[in-house]
Amino acid sequence: MTEQIVATFSIVACDPNTKEWGVAVQSRFLAVGSVVPWAKAGVGAIATQSYANTTFGPKGLELLAQGKSAQEVLNILIESDPERDKRQVGIVDAQGNVANYTGEGCFDWAGGVTGPNFTVQGNILVSEETVQAMAKTFIESEGSLAHRLLEALEAGQAAGGDSRGQQSAALFVVQEGAGYGGFNDVKIDLRVDDHKEPISELKRIYQVHQALFAKRG
Repeated sequence: MTEQIVATFSIVACDPNTKEWGVAVQSRFLAVGSVVPWAKAGVGAIATQSYANTTFGPKGLELLAQGKSAQEVLNILIESDPERDKRQVGIVDAQGNVANYTGEGCFDWAGGVTGPNFTVQGNILVSEETVQAMAKTFIESEGSLAHRLLEALEAGQAAGGDSRGQQSAALFVVQEGAGYGGFNDVKIDLRVDDHKEPISELKRIYQVHQALFAKRG
């Protein structure tokens, strides 16, 4: 299979009060939700993008589960990857510590910003304003973690977003026992795989989800 760049912007975050971890992402890439977001309740969350190394998801969560910090995990993942210069990663650990990385080979504009309990990263963006707007919005917004992640994603798009346009988006949130019937920890797993306005569609689907699963939403 031909390797394609996952040019995208994402936010990885946790809510220390509700013990939720989540990722929201948008990209000019088909079904970005199948590649970028990874999270495990009580452990942390990860976004792997650019020429995404998808092993960073399960390997990173395994390392986080061992008690390693976000930065320690990032260092291990990057040091073990000979193509690290093409990668972009964001990690939030169980304590809300954050770390991100943008390889020198990522296409401009590429970079990230971190804050309390969150990290934002993007590549092939119109400008740095995308990640700055996402960070500002996440900090200033109120409500559930899912709501704040979506608000940040929408702000990133409004500030410029992916310079190639839009195609897919996803929202993934975990919390212990919050899955359907209480049988797993996947609280929200929503994806828009191919759409002209994927973030708007993702927000619509989220509202439907909330209406159906309000007690767990």
